[in-house]
Amino acid sequence: MSKKTILVIDDESGIRRSLKMILEYAGYSVQEAADGPAGLFSARKHRPDCVLLDIKMPGMDGLEVLENLSQDYPGIPVIILSGHGSIETAVKATRIGAYDFLEKPPKKDRILVTVKNALNMGYLEARVQAMDEPEHSYRMIGDSTAMNSVRKLIARVAPSPLPVLIRGESGTGKELVARAIHSHSSRKNGPFIQVNCAAIPEDLIENELFGHEKGAYSGASEKQTGKFEKAHQGTLFLDEIGDMSLKTQAKVLRALQEGEFQRVGGNRTLHSDVRVIAATNQNLETMIQEGAFREDLFHRINGVPITIPPLRERTDDIPLLVQHFSDQFASKNELSTPNFTKDAVEWLRQQPWTGNVRELKHFVERHLILCTQDTIDSAYLNQQEKAARTRAAADSATSPESHATLQDFKDAAEKAFLLQKLNENNWNIKATAEAIGTPRSNLYKRMQFFGIQRSD
Repeated sequence: MSKKTILVIDDESGIRRSLKMILEYAGYSVQEAADGPAGLFSARKHRPDCVLLDIKMPGMDGLEVLENLSQDYPGIPVIILSGHGSIETAVKATRIGAYDFLEKPPKKDRILVTVKNALNMGYLEARVQAMDEPEHSYRMIGDSTAMNSVRKLIARVAPSPLPVLIRGESGTGKELVARAIHSHSSRKNGPFIQVNCAAIPEDLIENELFGHEKGAYSGASEKQTGKFEKAHQGTLFLDEIGDMSLKTQAKVLRALQEGEFQRVGGNRTLHSDVRVIAATNQNLETMIQEGAFREDLFHRINGVPITIPPLRERTDDIPLLVQHFSDQFASKNELSTPNFTKDAVEWLRQQPWTGNVRELKHFVERHLILCTQDTIDSAYLNQQEKAARTRAAADSATSPESHATLQDFKDAAEKAFLLQKLNENNWNIKATAEAIGTPRSNLYKRMQFFGIQRSD
């Protein structure tokens, strides 16, 4: 039986050494990472069976690492370690997906018991969570003509075995469509395995898709199964497939055509029965002409094309989306949040939303947190937008790269500063002059020099 791999993510080298010694003596294989990004890279590369994670680290803290691990690897139990334990932190970590919470320095026996229990329960908990996950977590919100057309197409294509290519701009909800197809297919009781082809480094994408054999490369101490194996008798969702290299495309094509592949570093042919759903925000036909995407792979994945409309083409859905995101945020965080008024929702309908539904979601959640009023109306949103433009202008003005000479830079910075202070004082010249410590006459002169008017 192969050793279980434990990943220790902690910025203190002494803690890592101590945990490594305890765990290796107990028969585990141990990987170490000194910070959050290195930990996520190691998790992707080694696919550990359990993670010990420090909560307080410089840069990316433990909770942020935990969120990434819980989203990308829900079957891996994560045990939080902290020298600053608190009930609030423990509760937050548990909500995100932590298996347990131990205070530093943890006792040897407690570490080993907790790791053993986590390993015994990790897979079972992940399966139960997947089975019990409320359907509304992946609900497609909207009642516009465009969205109803997408729903009808999903209903027709889901029962068939054909591959599906989902196209649409970033943030339109391509993953939601993929999950809807899977949940209405004959494979709904099988796994839904997602691969973000844009987020995985080129040198790791084959390892992620096909797995590797023990000793395939330096650090490959154990065999790892890939996403094709894990998706057997289920659905494999290749998100942003346009970012996949030509070399990897060739291997994916073979796996799809023959239903077989080899792990990295292996020579044994493995078989997998998967339905592939691919998604992209790129023009694959143009990429084919440029030699950046294989035409044969395109025809293989383009069994049924589904195009998701951008939010600007389905603005009738914005009221429903705003209500859904508000309710979801309030329920998840157990908060009483301000309501968006009708005129605020209408204001939202007039915005370009280049980031589509994802941008709208983040916008709604941000203002639910920041707004101190009982309601969010259009006046509030206009005020916030104006302040954001002022900050952006100030950031641009204080960027040396955007100016040819030192005097240009000084002038732009002064203008941005004056505009900000005028806005803060509601364009009251006397109050602004007092706030910045200059006579009113001088402020008027500088405003005239820069051509500053209230419309700015």
